[in-house]
Amino acid sequence: MDLKIIGSSSKGNCYIFDNGEEALVVECGIPFNRVRRKMDFKIKHIVGAVISHEHGDHAKHVGKFLELFIPVYTSRGTAMSLGIEGNALVHQVADHELVAIGKFRVMPFRVEHDAAEPFGFLIHHPEMGTVLFATDTRYLRYAPFKNENIIKFPGLNNILLECNYRHDILEANIVAGRLHPAMANRTKKSHCSFAECRATLLEQDLSAVNNIVLIHLSDGNANASEFQADIEAVTGKTVTVAESGMTIKNFNKTPF
Repeated sequence: MDLKIIGSSSKGNCYIFDNGEEALVVECGIPFNRVRRKMDFKIKHIVGAVISHEHGDHAKHVGKFLELFIPVYTSRGTAMSLGIEGNALVHQVADHELVAIGKFRVMPFRVEHDAAEPFGFLIHHPEMGTVLFATDTRYLRYAPFKNENIIKFPGLNNILLECNYRHDILEANIVAGRLHPAMANRTKKSHCSFAECRATLLEQDLSAVNNIVLIHLSDGNANASEFQADIEAVTGKTVTVAESGMTIKNFNKTPF
């Protein structure tokens, strides 16, 4: 399995899990022509697309996916916010509902963001194992039986987790006049900080995790090299900062 990153920022987000035979798209915030090129024009391999929430950098181009008869999976709140709830290709999935998309198995879970019904996802495939995908969330609270309040995810093999900003950089930008306090306040309430990302990772059983990918870093409120070095040091894992156009090869359950 390869992980193809087409975009991972406020300018647009799109990730593709692709093994050459079938592909799952996560987020539709990038023009489809770029998806097509990254797929070497083999768009028939796309078995579906999942969308975390309705904001434009994650869902702006969903219409093109539907025009090309690619099934879309998202929450009812997101579908209604996008005005696509009546489309037969749109599957409105519920919190903790396990859905099959080709050989992929996807379980959505609620996250904390200023959107109608935002989701993170646990994504499983025989080749890549179980992947945690979470972006645009202040923090994670995953309850596998709906009556717990924990942040442990079972059986992880790979992780894509938002690491949007660091508090000291954010505050320095406010003082310097580079960032309006209202925007900074929204960022704090709706995005995952470096500290929260780090703490969440350290709560997990990382023994079977091969890759940690830090996603959706802020252009002005993050330091990619420092974030990567710190998370590598505390986890002992291979850590990558997502960049547009990047492909991570052998994004598998085992490293060999």
